[in-house]
Amino acid sequence: MRVYLDDERDTPPGWVRVYWPQEAIELLETGAVTELSLDHDLGDDERGTGYDVLLWIERAVAERGFAPPRMSVHSANPAGRRRTLAAIEAIGRLRGG
Repeated sequence: MRVYLDDERDTPPGWVRVYWPQEAIELLETGAVTELSLDHDLGDDERGTGYDVLLWIERAVAERGFAPPRMSVHSANPAGRRRTLAAIEAIGRLRGG
């Protein structure tokens, strides 16, 4: 399953759209997600950002050997994009890749 986390953009064909971090995490927990594309800003910081999903992935990798999907960022926020890409790189290092 390919998961697209975004609050505004159109969903690319073949992707499952989610609007909030918790929705993405629930799908990740199924083990069926093969690819994840993240927006950083989701319109309600109290409900979280794309970065929050990566914090969950990082913790799951460290604590229980979770195998993360392929991950990418489609955020237009320059600072959020850099932060999110850095988190993806950190998860890769944690996995030994």
